[in-house]
Amino acid sequence: MAISAQDVKRLRDMTGAGMMDCKKALAEAEGDFDKAIEVLRLKGQKLSVKRAEREAKEGVVIAEVSDDNKRGVVIRLSSETDFVAKNEDFITLAKEFAKLGLEKFPATREEFVNLDYNGMTIGEKVTEQVGVIGEKIELADYQRLESEYIAPYIHMGYKAGVLVGLNKEGDFDSAGRDVAMQVAAMKPIAVDKDGVDSAVVEKEVEIGKEQARQEGKPEQIIEKIAMGKLGKFFKENTLLNQAFVKDSGMTVQQYLQSVEDGLTVKDFKHVQLG
Repeated sequence: MAISAQDVKRLRDMTGAGMMDCKKALAEAEGDFDKAIEVLRLKGQKLSVKRAEREAKEGVVIAEVSDDNKRGVVIRLSSETDFVAKNEDFITLAKEFAKLGLEKFPATREEFVNLDYNGMTIGEKVTEQVGVIGEKIELADYQRLESEYIAPYIHMGYKAGVLVGLNKEGDFDSAGRDVAMQVAAMKPIAVDKDGVDSAVVEKEVEIGKEQARQEGKPEQIIEKIAMGKLGKFFKENTLLNQAFVKDSGMTVQQYLQSVEDGLTVKDFKHVQLG
């Protein structure tokens, strides 16, 4: 059957697929738009399989918080190339996914990719975009956070996204953003030493002991030296104990205390490309 240019344009506007792909899909679906969209989606599934082993280290990270700053989500929509990551339609799609995640607030990534997005799941939409764009696309990460006050930060070019959850309600936009930028810059592994995995602590202690032995230190003081090195590790790698990037004369905890007595970080989420 004859496929009009108007119908091809309409399908392209609906899906973002190329003109020839839309024309072929409409022809295969005999003009049925729903079937044509399914054809494009199936094409995406085939491409997705072909590209499963490819690396998708580019993309965008989007952080969104609720109007009352009590809930937040951060997602990473990955692509193979920076060219795709800079495309406005790709960025818009990622933002729509993040807004949907914030609205529905699923507990896990698996639940998130199964949310309804305009008649299909988010996962199906991502697969469809593989066919539309022609390279590997994946919803690589989804994190959520609840707290008394959540501050978001998106690093330049959507390279990283951070959510910082503070323990008090109030106008903490500036302080929260400062701490979120700290997370993006200094990449802490936990809020404080209590949040560091015990396996990591044990490994650092053993590394400290081995370094001391290699330096020829007496065996009776090796444990003490290792614990000193562990303290330095906590100072460099836990958020509240890090030197504040805007004023290295104080820690992040001291900075928050200067903003309001008792103010601290309960939790944070940090998602980045790569």
